[in-house]
Amino acid sequence: MLSSPQSQNIALTPGNLRRVHHIALNVQDMQASRHFYGAILGLHELTGEEVPATLRSLVTDGKVTNFVTPDGTVLDLFWEPELSPPDENPHRAFTRANHLAFDIDPQLFDRAVEVLKQNQVQIDHGPVSRPTGRGIYFYDPDGFLVEIRCDPE
Repeated sequence: MLSSPQSQNIALTPGNLRRVHHIALNVQDMQASRHFYGAILGLHELTGEEVPATLRSLVTDGKVTNFVTPDGTVLDLFWEPELSPPDENPHRAFTRANHLAFDIDPQLFDRAVEVLKQNQVQIDHGPVSRPTGRGIYFYDPDGFLVEIRCDPE
């Protein structure tokens, strides 16, 4: 259960989370999704050297496709061919989202981890270190997966 930051006076302050770093969605049909986000919505698909080096093999294998929104937010599509179909009623809770990632200054990453732990936020996994930086994955009150991540120092 998430504790109230006011009761413990432990919280990240406004401005610590700098921006949405990326949005990751699981998709059942990669070609249809690429068409939708690229051709229909007009998002720029990252290709060649634009693709982050850490994702190039997954992109080459057709397992991931990356788009960028006009504000610079990256949309990662992860191919999950065995994904269950969405609910026929689009007003019900969505089933295809993977996680929402917030970017934080590397100097504040450990503080963010401590804030999550002290507030008894349910951690899925992490902190993890990768060539792309550090991250921790946790759940919001509704069970949606969220990440706080930072670039390598």
